[in-house]
Amino acid sequence: MDKIITSQPVSIKNVTVSDPFWSEYVELVRNTVIPYQWEALNDRIPDAEPSFAVKNFKIAAGLENGEFGGLVFQDSDMAKWLEAVGYSLQSHPDPKLEEIADGIIDIIEKAQQPDGYLDTYFILKEPGKKWTNLHECHELYVAGHMMEAAVAYYKATGKRKLLDVMCRFADNIDSVFGPEPGKLQGYDGHQEIELALVKLYEATGNEKYLKLSKYFIDERGKEPNFFIKEWERRGGYSHWAKGQLPSPELEYNQAHKPVRLQEAAVGHSVRAVYMYTAMADLARETGDQSLLDACKRLWNNMINKQMYITGGIGSTHHGEAFSFDYDLPNDTVYAESCASIGLIFFAHRMLQLEQLGEYGDVMERALYNTVLGAMSRDGRHFFYVNPLEVWPEASEKNPGKHHVKPVRQKWFGCACCPPNIARLLTSLNQYIYSYNQNTVYTHLYIGGEADIGLAAGNIKLKQESSYPWDGRIKMTVAASTAGDISLAFRIPGWCKNWSASVNGRKADGVAKLKNGYAFFTDNWKAGDEIELCLDMNIDIIHANPKVRANAGRVAIQRGPLVYCLEEVDNGGILSAISIDVNSQLSAQTDESLTQGAVVIKGKAFRTGEENWEDVLYKTYSDNEKEVDFKAVPYFMWGNRKPGEMLVWILRK
Repeated sequence: MDKIITSQPVSIKNVTVSDPFWSEYVELVRNTVIPYQWEALNDRIPDAEPSFAVKNFKIAAGLENGEFGGLVFQDSDMAKWLEAVGYSLQSHPDPKLEEIADGIIDIIEKAQQPDGYLDTYFILKEPGKKWTNLHECHELYVAGHMMEAAVAYYKATGKRKLLDVMCRFADNIDSVFGPEPGKLQGYDGHQEIELALVKLYEATGNEKYLKLSKYFIDERGKEPNFFIKEWERRGGYSHWAKGQLPSPELEYNQAHKPVRLQEAAVGHSVRAVYMYTAMADLARETGDQSLLDACKRLWNNMINKQMYITGGIGSTHHGEAFSFDYDLPNDTVYAESCASIGLIFFAHRMLQLEQLGEYGDVMERALYNTVLGAMSRDGRHFFYVNPLEVWPEASEKNPGKHHVKPVRQKWFGCACCPPNIARLLTSLNQYIYSYNQNTVYTHLYIGGEADIGLAAGNIKLKQESSYPWDGRIKMTVAASTAGDISLAFRIPGWCKNWSASVNGRKADGVAKLKNGYAFFTDNWKAGDEIELCLDMNIDIIHANPKVRANAGRVAIQRGPLVYCLEEVDNGGILSAISIDVNSQLSAQTDESLTQGAVVIKGKAFRTGEENWEDVLYKTYSDNEKEVDFKAVPYFMWGNRKPGEMLVWILRK
């Protein structure tokens, strides 16, 4: 089958970010987050949970004595950090950072077994149980993250050591798994290797890796079910319970049906979107229309029935999972940071298959709200869970809300999210543009330059943006030898009015609109300018009435940003505040916040607390009083004084 590729992303090395909003984050990750996480991986952060990641590799390499520490998939934290380093080095060469990475890669190579196997838990703690509990122990998940790191580092430095290590491990995996007699006919409990093998194939040209990825996707959910057979072979023993458990819940691992027959997003949300990403990758590389159809079906269910307004997914902390359509509680939500990152991966892959504005809209929503909000302004504290309503006392005292933290944490025993945030932000360049033979698509409005090779020639673009505070974007053609080509700009779904000009002349009337993109076609010359103005009105949002958690409530959005109330601005008991949806709201720059942030101010009503004394219930009386309210961008919450936070506000 022919490949399905209608556009491909511009390489990280060909895009620079120079942006009044994003450059600060790029520098923060490069100068603070990556060094901080290296310290965390070496267990050198006071009062933070230990990582054991570096120590485990040193012990496995025979460089230190000791026992394995941490969780069974602890190696993946190191892998994601190395991947972030690889992306960072592609944009910003740094000999000192490269030397640190080379040092740990040397240790990883020494830890690898003669047959290519590499997983410190099973090397050190249970060497006789390799590949016996894929449902729970995630050997292939860890391998996948190591493969992604190897590809990123190879692209950055040209050094093959880690890439060769992971090719040897992939060859080992290929000798163990497959449909042939004598091989293990199974797949991992936590999807990841499927998308990683596609990257390994693209980096090496070895089709064996693409075939293995396809095998894992095709095998998943077949009957008789692998996880059930594996559980029976273990006598029902569970790694986590250290005893017997009932048979696996197959929906949790998206193994209840073959992937092409799945209709709704179910189970662990990170596993789901990693799998959907791999399905899109394979559809692209193999031309498999049935996989693409499944991706569209699963996308539509997830985005239209199970996604939070912030781009968060995974509504329940029981299993970090999807629950069911329209079940989107705000105060017990999980919305793991990794899940929104995986959603961005999925959206990005779908944009390569179809240039539909909704994929870029979701990518933008998750990026500007959940992903940015998951990291503090100092780059040293992180959210694993991203709630839409926080009552600190409930987080402390209600067992059902212990997972909801009112402040970001230094580190986690299961620290998948912090390095995941780092690897996304260091690879941000690749999400901005894509191209095909004669069109350049702009998906995200992030300032900087891009050098793009098209079939007709090269074009160099310079983007200037005041996003997300203002919708003015200017694209300048710095150089072009491409002749007649189209420059396509995503018109976000939130934007009700927009205008454009080319070289100072009004041009929105001549732009061709298709699938959420405005196309401007010309024989572009150096110095040509396209200016785009996206009106950023304050939008009052209400939810589908099937979302019971938001009945009688509204949310505030301006441009790509969702807003929230914080106790530090509005006092406590935010649930007593209601806003008049017909009142006049204003957007104002707040100099007390960083980056020239725009806040929303207006009038609201607050139910009074006076005259209640010790009474719990009494006859209704109208004792509301008018008050001023201030809403701040959701991604900024929790960076000042700890307190309550609320996204969905009562409607007057």
